[in-house]
Amino acid sequence: MPDDAAAAARAAAEEDSAFSHAAVDPDATSAYGTHPDQVIDFYAPRTTSESPVPLVVVLHGGAWRARYDRRHITPFADYLARRGFAVANVEYRRGGDPLIPEQKQKQKQEQDPGDATPPAGRWPETFDDVAAALDALPALVREALPQADPRRTVLTGHSAGGHLALWAAARHVLPADAAWRTTQPALLRGVVALAPIADFEVAEKLDVCGNASLQLLGGQDTFAERRPYADPVLLLPTGIATTLVQGRTDVVVPHTVAESYADAAAKAGEVVGLTLLEDVGHFPLIDPAADACAVVAEEIAQLAW
Repeated sequence: MPDDAAAAARAAAEEDSAFSHAAVDPDATSAYGTHPDQVIDFYAPRTTSESPVPLVVVLHGGAWRARYDRRHITPFADYLARRGFAVANVEYRRGGDPLIPEQKQKQKQEQDPGDATPPAGRWPETFDDVAAALDALPALVREALPQADPRRTVLTGHSAGGHLALWAAARHVLPADAAWRTTQPALLRGVVALAPIADFEVAEKLDVCGNASLQLLGGQDTFAERRPYADPVLLLPTGIATTLVQGRTDVVVPHTVAESYADAAAKAGEVVGLTLLEDVGHFPLIDPAADACAVVAEEIAQLAW
């Protein structure tokens, strides 16, 4: 089997494993807005503790496309809860029609190859939602997760969600005219970004997720104009402890994207941790059955505890 074919087969097997787990229902769900996607699922820690426990805020991936919602990352959220964390799993508006199942989308692609991929994200709604969710979270946590200690919050996200996690932690360094800008850094112990789409320019050169970054920002005509408001690599330094976890054999979001972000952070005078996992692709990072998932939990714990 040629190397490319072997890599593709391995990536497919890793994806199948990550998606093989049954979705885990939350202990509570709260709305942070009126749209059906403006909700946060809460998972109470599965272990007993006499003192409040750290809160992990999860932002799911899926190339900012509607077909991938928060349900696919609920086994990971449950995994963290079983490790003793309180967990908030954030939903947000994405691009495309969530009512079109995968099979129908494939049929649509066969009929019209020019309409092969649903758009990635919504501008500005995807960013509106993440900002609103993080702003509403402290009050919602007090009601839904009294076991949680908001002073020990770690923000994590996978793939496109890794991008959103880095972006949410950088709102205080957004351009002055950005609607999402905050006057102070977020009260976070840190960020653990998992295979994040952290540098849009590099991601576009590599055609990550079918030019998803380009689509998120509205296309070629607005890409350069909107990048300073959306691209984490342009929002440095943040002053917030940040770790990137990345598989070396990731063919979905190659490790060069994370390395570019870490290099840019260093040039901006900020040290960003970069954990590169050998023989690991894109999906084991959120797969409770994979050793890589335990590494992710440990990286979160190092910041949280």
